[in-house]
Amino acid sequence: MDAMPGGCTCGAVRYRMHGAPMFVHCCHCTKCQTETGSAFVINALIEADRVEVLSGAPESVMTPTESGRPHEIWRCPLCWTALWSSYGGRTAIRFVRVGTLDEPGRLTPDIHIYTRSKLPWVRLPEGVPAVEAYYEPRELWPKESWARRVAALG
Repeated sequence: MDAMPGGCTCGAVRYRMHGAPMFVHCCHCTKCQTETGSAFVINALIEADRVEVLSGAPESVMTPTESGRPHEIWRCPLCWTALWSSYGGRTAIRFVRVGTLDEPGRLTPDIHIYTRSKLPWVRLPEGVPAVEAYYEPRELWPKESWARRVAALG
């Protein structure tokens, strides 16, 4: 997969994802609903060193989580668009907000997570795994993606 550029609403921050993500989540948890002001968020999980900032300087904001583990969201300092996150202090992997890509339609979810809090009018696509909470990544990720994850996390 080619590089995928993206950026914030105001254009102050531009970035490029180099290559395909390891896995794509569509998260329906209540925290994601609140943080996005929407029904869910779609995150492309990719190694941090494969996300190149082209212009601007995203700022990190720590937000609370149900688990109590750190959740750091990187935002444009001008328009505050959320560009990517890191969870649990694992900064080697970024959860890039697919909606900030110039062509968000290039990526589709590999899984729907936290469907226990999915809004009742959201219809999940057939053939895509869906779980009530989280899942065991090793069981669902392609082998190549799992190897990339292991290499990124050390």
